[in-house]
Amino acid sequence: MNRLREARRRTFRALTVRNYRLYFTGQVISVSGTWMQMVAQTYLVLYRLHGTGVDVAIATGLQFLPLLLFGPFGGLIADRLDKRKVLYATQTTAGILAVLLGVLVLTDSVRMWEVFALATGLGVVNLFDNPARQTFMLEMVGRDDLPNAVSLNSVVMNAARVVGPAIGGVIITIFGLGICFFVNAASYVAVIIGLTMMRTAELHPTGAVVRAKGQVRDGFRYVWSTPALRNVLLSVALIGIFAYNFTVTLALLAKDTFHGGAGDYAILTSCMGAGAIVGGLIVAHRARPTPRLLQVLALVFGGLLAAVALAPTLLAADLLIVLMGAASIGFIATANATLQLTADPAMRGRVMALYAMAFLGTTPIGAPLVGAIAQWTNPRVALMVGAVATVLSAGLLMWRHEAGLRTRSRVSEAQIRAVEVQAVDDVESRIA
Repeated sequence: MNRLREARRRTFRALTVRNYRLYFTGQVISVSGTWMQMVAQTYLVLYRLHGTGVDVAIATGLQFLPLLLFGPFGGLIADRLDKRKVLYATQTTAGILAVLLGVLVLTDSVRMWEVFALATGLGVVNLFDNPARQTFMLEMVGRDDLPNAVSLNSVVMNAARVVGPAIGGVIITIFGLGICFFVNAASYVAVIIGLTMMRTAELHPTGAVVRAKGQVRDGFRYVWSTPALRNVLLSVALIGIFAYNFTVTLALLAKDTFHGGAGDYAILTSCMGAGAIVGGLIVAHRARPTPRLLQVLALVFGGLLAAVALAPTLLAADLLIVLMGAASIGFIATANATLQLTADPAMRGRVMALYAMAFLGTTPIGAPLVGAIAQWTNPRVALMVGAVATVLSAGLLMWRHEAGLRTRSRVSEAQIRAVEVQAVDDVESRIA
């Protein structure tokens, strides 16, 4: 019993911080609404507007295009401004955009270009929201509890994969498609209330970066000259482009491969979310991320993604995707915590903006590309391409890690020899 209590305490220790607890509660509600809207938007494009897989990919990709084009600028804003005030602005704007889409759907006047335009608007919100939200976690919990907070936040994101689509399916069936967007708009209020109730005296501010020329360029230069950051970001980018496009691939797998409808897509998404919750809790239980853990998780993720691609039935895909979800969120949470703990505090916003570019900002490239592959061949091939890319990223991490170990070993040997030579010189000097 004591072991169980201790395991529970370690797994959820960030929730003992009041400010993070408020943030966590708001995120549970808000992100559930976001996933509900994602399902509703996919349903809107495929079934109401009679779009194709490429249309779904474009609508999804536009939500992250600003991150790809201007990500470091969003990170610089996070470094310069009060992150809580940035979050007030982004959450309010996202709620307004959801209301606009809901009105268009309810009045039956929605067109594909309007879906694309509002998706782009949400992308602008994400440009500033993502780095501010990522770095604000450190201010809420401090350095020691950051890995745990990041993992629990991943649990929230993926619990929403279960709750959001389930609620969305019920609302679409009973009340209609348009109501989903209004419910999502209301969910942002929970985050705003949580931010308002926080005690500013209990935050751990990292200090604002003073405005100066070349700060975006400095961020790129800093990351590229820091192998521990550069290698993780390259691997995340590779996975982000080819593997992490599940809004596209799972929708097409349900519709084209298994000839299902919106309910089957919601089940696949929920199964992935359920697995991700388990994976997030396992990672949250660990004290700190390690390079070896990141490598293993990437390799396992790639293998399970290949298994989902080869699943003979929808039921088999549902079961395999639970395991794949656990491995995928384990990799992403570990990469996130690794970057935040490694980055210099003054550069953290820009580093996490580059992380957002690599993971989310690559969606405008990856989603249409993967959607086109699925359209030209089939969804299984698109998933297999992602599996190969993920295994290659694991190989990159392993290769660069081993190279780093060899370099450090050579440096250590050189330092020892230098100390020995200096010691001999000192003795000779004293004798002379």
